[in-house]
Amino acid sequence: MKVKPLDDRVLVLPLEQEEKVGSIIIPDTAKEKPMMGKVVAVGTDKELKELIKVNDKVIFGKYAGEEIKLDGERHLLISRSDVLATVE
Repeated sequence: MKVKPLDDRVLVLPLEQEEKVGSIIIPDTAKEKPMMGKVVAVGTDKELKELIKVNDKVIFGKYAGEEIKLDGERHLLISRSDVLATVE
């Protein structure tokens, strides 16, 4: 399925990081939500398209966006105001 965000929204694939303390692996249910992700699609806003491109890594607010499942993977549809920074 292909999703094209509208207006000032960005579709992001959250980057999950395995957390380990010593030899203990922290289960998914105890982990904090990821706050970094890879941009999959950018909305139709011209200014936004200049700032953020597909495949950019972005940092977003902890509780930002609406969660959706695409092809069995969790994605976030995030508003421009919730994108805090790009990572190089």
